Amino acid sequence: MRQKLVVIGNGMAGMRTVQELLAIAPGLYDITVFGAEPHPHYNRILLSPVLAGEQDLQDIVLNDWDWYREQGITLHAGRTVVQVDRARRVVRADDGTEAPYDRLLLATGSRPVMLPVPGADLQGVVAHRDIADTETMIEAARSHRHAVVIGGGVLGLEAASGLARRGMAVTVVHRNDWLMERQLDAEAAALLQQSLEVQGLQFRLGAQTEALRDDGQGRVCAVRLADGSELPADLVVMALGIRPNIALAQQMRLHCERGIVVSDTLQTVTDGRIYAVGECAQHRGVAYGLVAPLFEQGRVAANHLAQLGIGRYVGSTVSAKLKVTGIELLSAGDFMGGDGTEQLVLRDPQSGVYRKLVLKDERLVGACLYGDAEGGSWYLDLLREGRSVAGLREQLIFGEPAHG
Repeated sequence: MRQKLVVIGNGMAGMRTVQELLAIAPGLYDITVFGAEPHPHYNRILLSPVLAGEQDLQDIVLNDWDWYREQGITLHAGRTVVQVDRARRVVRADDGTEAPYDRLLLATGSRPVMLPVPGADLQGVVAHRDIADTETMIEAARSHRHAVVIGGGVLGLEAASGLARRGMAVTVVHRNDWLMERQLDAEAAALLQQSLEVQGLQFRLGAQTEALRDDGQGRVCAVRLADGSELPADLVVMALGIRPNIALAQQMRLHCERGIVVSDTLQTVTDGRIYAVGECAQHRGVAYGLVAPLFEQGRVAANHLAQLGIGRYVGSTVSAKLKVTGIELLSAGDFMGGDGTEQLVLRDPQSGVYRKLVLKDERLVGACLYGDAEGGSWYLDLLREGRSVAGLREQLIFGEPAHG
C-alpha cells in the first residue's frame, strides 16, 4: 500500500515541493492536491507581464491539466479545504470531498492586505494577487479611464505600470515618503519615480487613504485622501502587502505566530506528519513572501517527505526585482546600512545609474542597484557566502571582475 500525501494549495510552493518529490521518490505516495482557484498550477510572478499585455494567461501555466493525469495526481481545483481532522487524518473541502492522508503538506499561501476604509467592498476594488484579479483589471482597462493604486511597493508599481500600458490614467498613492522603501533608499527611489513618471504614472507620496466613494451604482468612482483631496478612480487596486494565510492551520490547532511555525525540516512544530512551505510558513521567525525561498523550502520538504531525511533549511537571503519593462533594479540584504557599516557608491545622474554596496567587516551585507543591475547574481552569491571582499574593493562596485 502506497502512503497518501495530501497537498493543500496548488500554487508555486506546494507544486514545487511535489515536483521535487516526484524527481527523487516517484511512486512513493498517492498524491491528492486541493487548489482554491479553478486553474492548474501557474506562475503567479508572471501576472504582472500578463496585466501589461506582454504575455497571455496560457503562457504562464506551469503544469497543465494533462500533467496531473500523467503523474497520477488527483487534483481538486476550485475546491477550498474547510476542515482537517488531525485525529482521523482526513481533509474535507467545501463541496464535501474528503481525502485521507499519511502526510499533509500545507501550502496555503497568503492573503492580500485590504485597507479597512469605507467603500472597500465596492465594485472595482481589487487586490493584485491571482488570475481573477488580473482579469478584473484587464476588463476595467477596456471600459474605464482612471485607476488608483494604493501601495508603492513592488506589486503596486507593477500593477500601475501594467494599467498605464493598457491606456489608463494611473495615480499611485503611497503612505511612505518614497517608493519601495523596503527595497530602495531615498536616492534610488527618486530615480525610479522619475522613470515611472516618464511612463505616465502620477504619484501622491506621504498620503493616507481615508475612503472610497460610491458612484451611486455600487461602483467606486473616487479615492478620498486624509488631506481632503479626491482622485477620480473607476478602478482601485490595493497592493499593501500580504499576510500568511493561516486560518485553516489555526483551526487545526497548529502553532502559529505570523505564519505556521516550522522547523528546519519544514515540519510543523505541533505535528510531525504535517509540513508547511511557502508564504504561509514561518521559519526562525521569518515568513517569506518571495519565490526563491519557497523553492529552497520545497527542496528540503521534498527531501524529508521522500524519507531521505538529510536536508536542512536554514533561511534565505532575499532580493527584490521589479518586473516593469525598461527598469532595472536589484536590492538585497541590509541595503540601508547602519552602525559599523561602510558604503561604496557609484552615481551617474546623466544615465540614471545608482549603485550602492554596504560592507561590514570586509564582507558584503547589502546592495541597492538602480539603472544597471549588472553583476547582481554575483553580489547575491557574495552576500550568501559571506566571504571577505578585502581584495576586491577597488573594482567591487563595477561588478564581477573578468578573469583573464
